[in-house]
Amino acid sequence: MTVTTHPGATGVGTKAVLVLEDGRTFRGRSYGAQGTALGEAVFATGMTGYQETITDPSYARQLVVQTAPHIGNTGVNRDDAESRRIWVAGYIVRDPARRPSNWRSEKSLDEELAEQGVIGIQGVDTRAITRHLRERGAMKAGIFSGEAAGRSDAELLHEVTSQRSMEGSRLAEEVSIDSRYVVEPADHGWEGEPRFTVAALDLGIKAMTPKHFAQRGVRTVVLPADATYDDVEAVGADGVFMSNGPGDPATADAQVALLRRVLDARKPFFGICFGNQILGRALGFGTYKLRYGHRGINQPVLDRRTGKVEITSQNHGFAVDAPLDGPVPAPEARFGRVEVSHVSLNDDVVEGLACLDLPAFSVQYHPEAAAGPHDSAYLFDRFIDLMTDASRSGEGSPEPDATDVSKALTPAQEEN
Repeated sequence: MTVTTHPGATGVGTKAVLVLEDGRTFRGRSYGAQGTALGEAVFATGMTGYQETITDPSYARQLVVQTAPHIGNTGVNRDDAESRRIWVAGYIVRDPARRPSNWRSEKSLDEELAEQGVIGIQGVDTRAITRHLRERGAMKAGIFSGEAAGRSDAELLHEVTSQRSMEGSRLAEEVSIDSRYVVEPADHGWEGEPRFTVAALDLGIKAMTPKHFAQRGVRTVVLPADATYDDVEAVGADGVFMSNGPGDPATADAQVALLRRVLDARKPFFGICFGNQILGRALGFGTYKLRYGHRGINQPVLDRRTGKVEITSQNHGFAVDAPLDGPVPAPEARFGRVEVSHVSLNDDVVEGLACLDLPAFSVQYHPEAAAGPHDSAYLFDRFIDLMTDASRSGEGSPEPDATDVSKALTPAQEEN
């Protein structure tokens, strides 16, 4: 099926075409760089934060459809980037801004895309694309512009369907850093000596994560995705953190093995997104691919311990397969009991895990979200509580109530 250019298209780009795995085709104009971009087509529902979206490493090898129609209104700047570069494989928008209008803007979005070689398409019906993916699921796709768009539909579809699937893709090592670096609390407004040191495994970490730790007095030593337990020990870490990241968690055997050593040592652990999936696997649960995933800054999550609902930022296409009725013994029996602490109110997907006999927990969403809601920022305080309890007891074991999330709530949060 072919969809013609949306009448609201702007810009003077050359012809471009978006081809989906099932043969549906959308025609528009080029946006950013020109050429061929292959990846998995997914949609993101945020009405703001487009710069944070495209620089989130979790979007590696994905063609992102922005459901909000107007994109690029505030341009781009150095401060809002979530990592060192743009990671989306391709970008799909309806009506890009003709020129940015914001005092913080340093250049236009299409200029930034072109400079970094990111191929996009504009002037297509993103609502129709989103509905199609919502009904049929995320799928392989390709954006073709310039000379690449001149080939037959059959040739383009063959190139799309011949690419690798996201299932079975190991991508965390591709987006991770090559060597460690340190984020000091003093550089982010903290006065006095650091309270703790955290070893953070970069599986696609966003810039706001170590900033959240630093603002709470925690030094963060960021390690590459292939770091070993000896690397963690060399840091002198009081706790271990595993970040968000792209790809299939079923491929993260090395990280699962590392986390099992961390849990055996009873070191406090906190995981976000990909880190949640790795904790699930370390405990012995499986993971699976969602039909179209959760991507946006308006995802409702129920904290099953407090009964409170948090509006969260999410970006994931895989989830943990764990029983919602708990607590239950972990399939890896030596790790004791575990429960699903958070669930999605849209589809009951597991959104958090809490170990009851170990100082470890994780969430599937993003409490560090820069462009999204901050309902869940207290989780960083909860991790600090685990490290505090571990340091007081002289071992990695928390006090009996240390896993109670309400312990980390501020008075204002309790009132809400």
